[in-house]
Amino acid sequence: MAGSYGGRFYVHQGMKQKVDEGKLGAKTGGDGLYKDGEPQIEGDADADAQELADLFLAKALIEACLILEEGVASVRDIDVGLMAGAGLDPRRGLFPPFWKADIEGLDVSLERIERLNGEYGDERFPVPVTLKRLVAQGRLGFNSGQGFYPYPQPDDGDQPEKVKLETRGDIAIAWLANPPMNAISPQVIEDLGTVWEKVKANDEVGAMVIASTMPIVFSAGADIKAFTKMDTPEAGRGLIDSGHDLLKQFGSDRVVTIAAVNSLAFGGGCELAMSCDFRIAAESAVFGQPEIKLGLIPGFGGTQRLPRLVGANKALEMNLVGDPISSLEALDFGLVTRVVPDQELFDTATNWARRLAGQAPLAVEQVKQVSFTGGDPDQGIEAEKQGFATVFFSDDGREGISAFLAKRSPHWQGK
Repeated sequence: MAGSYGGRFYVHQGMKQKVDEGKLGAKTGGDGLYKDGEPQIEGDADADAQELADLFLAKALIEACLILEEGVASVRDIDVGLMAGAGLDPRRGLFPPFWKADIEGLDVSLERIERLNGEYGDERFPVPVTLKRLVAQGRLGFNSGQGFYPYPQPDDGDQPEKVKLETRGDIAIAWLANPPMNAISPQVIEDLGTVWEKVKANDEVGAMVIASTMPIVFSAGADIKAFTKMDTPEAGRGLIDSGHDLLKQFGSDRVVTIAAVNSLAFGGGCELAMSCDFRIAAESAVFGQPEIKLGLIPGFGGTQRLPRLVGANKALEMNLVGDPISSLEALDFGLVTRVVPDQELFDTATNWARRLAGQAPLAVEQVKQVSFTGGDPDQGIEAEKQGFATVFFSDDGREGISAFLAKRSPHWQGK
């Protein structure tokens, strides 16, 4: 590495000496940097724990940014790689570089790197362009709502436990917040329903984005343990009925729904995404219906919505084989509407929401309701005729025509 990158990768002379001596660590009997728990290399100075931590955090983030800027991998790929390969497990309080920087604040990370750059030089601690740009944009991480990843800024007042509501003008964001994997539990369904009722009650909101508070997962499926703890079969049946009713409303109500799928969307998570009007997927997103591998079948619309989106053959394959598909394959088969670079996902989804929120609410509702009416074309045409008459003679219909003729923007009332 030093031969390729120079001073960015310093060769520790104490380690080099041990290698020359054939003392390679555990595989040669335990004599290496340590022996019997005691260090075998003298340090050049007294150790300062905070300074060592700063050096490591800064160097890890710098190299991660350089990999990102060179187009080698995405933000999420780099973080997941270090979680899997370096043991940086958030469940143990150990976070990979981008996620860690978001938590402590990108301005704090930038200040640290600039200080070390002044002390050690530009070769060892170059200041990443990406980091400087995000700080200049005010995207400072968790507390600002956006850094390398997006984060919720929930509305004031009482919030459900597992789903957080954030309102931005005429759009709403329902943030799934059931760590670590955003499993679809009974509480998630209940809380999502609570948020949905608030959204529908707000006449100013025309679109809702469903997003994840977890940078590495959208929803990994149903929380099997939580469902098995339900007291009675009747309770389970009631939950399934209410869950299906909620997902049906996502596809039939006048509020446009968009799933911003950042990563894993398996089982119930995939079905939640399918219930929305649109699915915007990150490049690293993965979709699947793996219930068959548990001896189950999809329980929240996977056998019905999936064939309508990807066709009967592909749906049967996904439901019977249970293997996941990539975002690009999902795009090819029609499961997702758009695939965008990971870092553009949230902005793309909210931009779609803003555009769609400006459409006539009554017309949106009618389009959604008549588009999937039955399998008989004649029945569908009759539904379309009725829907057209409904909106044409409505207040919004008259307003739309008047605004078009007067060359002005319409003012919708949903009537």
